[in-house]
Amino acid sequence: MSDRFRPAGESFTPGPGSRSLNTEGTMEGKPHIKVLLIDDEVKVMEYLSRRLRREGFSIKTTVSGEEALDVVIREAFDVAVVDRTLPGMDGEETRKRLNRLVPSLQCIFLTGQQPGESGLESGRQAAFATLRKPIEYKKLADAIRQAYEKGRSQGQDLRDEVRQNQGIGQGGGGVVGAFRKLRRLYGLNG
Repeated sequence: MSDRFRPAGESFTPGPGSRSLNTEGTMEGKPHIKVLLIDDEVKVMEYLSRRLRREGFSIKTTVSGEEALDVVIREAFDVAVVDRTLPGMDGEETRKRLNRLVPSLQCIFLTGQQPGESGLESGRQAAFATLRKPIEYKKLADAIRQAYEKGRSQGQDLRDEVRQNQGIGQGGGGVVGAFRKLRRLYGLNG
């Protein structure tokens, strides 16, 4: 309740189970996770973005892989949730191009296909997770948090390697070697 509508002298105390936003607009006790949601089904995208925002995620939506690439060039994201069957550039190609731009960006695929229909289970795709539509919201939110933690871990590994390379006299050139190793480790060569 805003102070404007609160009777004089009465203070507001959140009740049990209520969540409060900190000064950065994130939920207390939760990391600020920036999610790029890419889906050509506008109704699905609107529903998911509303639910995820309530959970404290920062959401940006796009309707195509091409639009997502333009957005990633201008803004940093922790996780991308990508519809597998986008028109034009499909979800797999979108993921590949996103990872070329931002190797640590974790991608979660959404698909309406049955297991085995698209080769998703073959292990060839490098997405963090694949979830079937209709989406179980809790599974998606949990997958986003786990993907965020994996991305943070990968970023920390890179920072540690850069520090190590600088410590043994490789200077700034150690960054190139660290990126090569990280790209090989996560299959991003090419």
